[in-house]
Amino acid sequence: MRNLVDRRRELLGPNVSTFYEEPIHIVRGEGVWLWDNEGRRYLDCYNNVPHVGHCNPRVVDALCAQARTLNTHTRYLHEGILDYVERLTATFEDPLSTAIMTCTGSEANDIALRMAEAMTGNRGIVATDATYHGNTTLVSHLSKSNVPEVGFGLGGYLRHVEAPDSYRIEDPDGTRFASHVARAVEDLQSSGIGFAAMIVCPIFLNEGFPAQSEGWLRPAADVVRKAGGLLISDEVQSGFGRCGSHFWGHQKQGVRPDIVTMGKPMGNGHPVAGVVTTPEIMERFRTSFRYFNTFGGNPVSCAAAMAVLDELEQENLQDNAAKIGRMAHERLSAMAEKYDVIGDVRQSGMVFGAEFVLDRATKEPASDYADRVVNAMRDRGILLSKLGRYKNTLKIRPPMPFGEDHLDLLIDTLDAVMAETPIAA
Repeated sequence: MRNLVDRRRELLGPNVSTFYEEPIHIVRGEGVWLWDNEGRRYLDCYNNVPHVGHCNPRVVDALCAQARTLNTHTRYLHEGILDYVERLTATFEDPLSTAIMTCTGSEANDIALRMAEAMTGNRGIVATDATYHGNTTLVSHLSKSNVPEVGFGLGGYLRHVEAPDSYRIEDPDGTRFASHVARAVEDLQSSGIGFAAMIVCPIFLNEGFPAQSEGWLRPAADVVRKAGGLLISDEVQSGFGRCGSHFWGHQKQGVRPDIVTMGKPMGNGHPVAGVVTTPEIMERFRTSFRYFNTFGGNPVSCAAAMAVLDELEQENLQDNAAKIGRMAHERLSAMAEKYDVIGDVRQSGMVFGAEFVLDRATKEPASDYADRVVNAMRDRGILLSKLGRYKNTLKIRPPMPFGEDHLDLLIDTLDAVMAETPIAA
């Protein structure tokens, strides 16, 4: 293990992230399971990239069959990209009917921001202050934690607003959040930068997926539209049925964005991502920018992405996400009655978790405790993580085939770990 860590540092450079205090050397995956180099099996409660399960046979077969036949760029005509985009856009409401295929969500969000500039003539962007949207030079500035000390001066075009927090911030209908957005928009306009768009994850997953009433995002969306800006919905984590109740997170919010971006789970591990928008926005972008992506939309990528849609539909995985999410919320809520360190429980389909606090009255975050729990779970063969502004909320976001038996193992192990883990180090 030490040799691998040292080689990573030597060959990849310093500060390359690894999970857990003791990193895991993973060599094989299947369904919701991963195996390390010593043959130990781990229940994967974290990875949303293998959306329909690690090494899903339908996806692997589609990849191999297409790779044996043809793989090239989109300057040659090919039905694969057209068939896929037609089927993908059928999951959206009109007029979201056109798409650009890319390789990563970062690329998709970069394009979305350029689309907003092409449509409005402005460059000002509003984003939340505890989120992540990717790692291109432009998109990385959307995440406050990623803004470099040296860069290209792009921070001046951004305004960050307070991320929602249903546990600590009273905002039942989204009007408080909308007022923050309105002030950010006004600041961009008065500064002479102008307002182009607001970009959000519709379930605010990195912010801790706060509980929200139906239509919570509508007041902010109304502010954006009234100001002449575009609403960009980053569905990299919330899309493809993960919410359970809806195929896309913005549908759960009851809003229709102008641009939707997606990635990660789209190809089940194969690098596929995309941007869906309206014909009007697409035409303006195509005439304002010269854009070509060598690998975006290649036949193999489209075959993998189509197989993911097939698997989601034929295995009823969206319904499974809704069912498991409800069960997880019930089980975690029962644990909250047993452990005072659980301050709040929330879920959105196949995303669920518990927020740890040192004191329920003060709601002081128990970030160190969350870290110890995550590492103890790893030691017992359960892989999960933590997120939120204070990094004190368990991030449980397993592959979509995650079932009742898997949930039982997760909750029983979490109960055992919490019973043995002192709140204070």
